[in-house]
Amino acid sequence: MRKIIYLTLIASVWAGMVLAGCKETTQEDPEIPDGGGNDSTEVIVPEITDEMITDYFGGTLEGSDSLFNGTLAIGTDAIDENRERIWNLWVQANNQYSEDPLPAPDDLLNSHQASHWTLPQELEPNAIMPFYYGFKGSAPTEGYPLFVYLHGSGSKYAEWSTGLALCQEFDDSPSLYFIPQIPNIGDYYRWWQKAKQFAWEKLLRLAFISGDINPDRIYFFGISEGGYGSQRLASFYADYLAGAGPMAGGEPLRNAPPENCANIAFSLRTGGEDTGFYRNTLSIAAKNYFNELEAAHPGYYVHNVEIIPGYGHSIDYYPTTPWLKEYERNPYPTYVAWENFEMDGIYRDGFYNIAVIERSNDDYSTRTFYEMTIDGNDITMNVNETTTTATETDPLYGIELEIEKSYAPSQKGRFLVYLCPELVNLDEEISLTVNGTEVFRGIVEPDIRHLVNSCATFFDPQRLYPAAIEVDLGKLE
Repeated sequence: MRKIIYLTLIASVWAGMVLAGCKETTQEDPEIPDGGGNDSTEVIVPEITDEMITDYFGGTLEGSDSLFNGTLAIGTDAIDENRERIWNLWVQANNQYSEDPLPAPDDLLNSHQASHWTLPQELEPNAIMPFYYGFKGSAPTEGYPLFVYLHGSGSKYAEWSTGLALCQEFDDSPSLYFIPQIPNIGDYYRWWQKAKQFAWEKLLRLAFISGDINPDRIYFFGISEGGYGSQRLASFYADYLAGAGPMAGGEPLRNAPPENCANIAFSLRTGGEDTGFYRNTLSIAAKNYFNELEAAHPGYYVHNVEIIPGYGHSIDYYPTTPWLKEYERNPYPTYVAWENFEMDGIYRDGFYNIAVIERSNDDYSTRTFYEMTIDGNDITMNVNETTTTATETDPLYGIELEIEKSYAPSQKGRFLVYLCPELVNLDEEISLTVNGTEVFRGIVEPDIRHLVNSCATFFDPQRLYPAAIEVDLGKLE
């Protein structure tokens, strides 16, 4: 997680300017001594310059995990203009950063010019990811929907070519497509591994700043190995997605917690006779799990899980993207469920408006599960350690066919709850209750540092949060 850095500002006359952690700071007016005659005292107000912010953003792009801790209060009436300022500085920092670019989109139907990214050697050796990036139809005013298609596990050249042909034909225009080829085969033929996570986060970051896409209409989908991958990615990156559509897949649910898919549209289509690696059995398990979640939380778990009678591994791939395209992301949900699971050993640092400072779980044997409900200005959270146990396992491959979960309140860990006008009324009192204990009641103070830090954490134009409350689970009574 990010460490704290301290910025030396123009003057230190503002008490509480530099505090450890991300705690709310108390600002006091500097004392101006009485004077007479022509005597005068100039008070220098601390300033957060554009250069300070772009330098910080440049450091995060280079891999720094420090938090920006320069503090400057902003009024609620100035939130929008400061959001615009911070986002523009983020775009500027990205444009100055040296990396393989995301090219301008090509015409997907008439031109097949491929680009490529070289992925970090320390994440995967000799990993070069070719991709097509192209549009269908005229750009909507609000930007294209972005579809990310993941191919299956045959010959990577043939699968990539087939994927391009399919994506050209899907009835979802106007749309924008990112169609990658897996970089390496063998043990690296998995779309959820570390190097590929780097690619997805780079794609999201660069697509957001391009202005070409609608940030609330992003969809991951794929076939076979791409079905496995898109199901995992749906749970891992749900806060960025409007929907996900794995096909001819079926992941063990430990690998893709359905709880995380609250607020997105989830499609899973598998042949009823697709018995390889228990794809049909695991898809039925997913259907049952989503049905239970939707019954418990009506309206939050929109899903269309089809077990198609009479079909094996090959099914009709054409219904998925038209169904997904009907749904948009809600970037400000008032119900969030997040099982912070590791994917190839990597955890997310945040999800929707929650940012982790210190994880609660010690190792992979448990995971931290955050559940948040916002009702007006009252926020209620339950944070638990969850243990997943297989209740039915395949004897040949060790595939977990059925699971159950147990929960116990987390005893440690720190996190931020980011807030914005779309979630609560920042001009009125807010309460936050965690695991039955009220940890905050009062009016939060918007501060530019929260805009900067949330921008660096999520790199999402819809999630620049001006206020935050820090929670330390180890200090709950």
